[in-house]
Amino acid sequence: MARMTCSCGKQLSNHEAPNDIELWVYTDKEWDEMFDCESIEPWKIPMPKYEVWRCPDCKRIYVFEDGNAAPVMVYRLEKQD
Repeated sequence: MARMTCSCGKQLSNHEAPNDIELWVYTDKEWDEMFDCESIEPWKIPMPKYEVWRCPDCKRIYVFEDGNAAPVMVYRLEKQD
């Protein structure tokens, strides 16, 4: 469980479960490999390679890699509707 401040100033935290901050993101290839059988037990689903957080205010995306407290990638919308 962690917390951080988004660049827009919003406090982000994954302390509550479920929450709207933390996203579970798999590549299409990872997804296919997980479900390449007839059935899968939920407890056998591996954790995603990256931890991904989304700010609910500015929609900025933060991507974390194992062991790194700082994001390895940050994405910002060029335009919002």
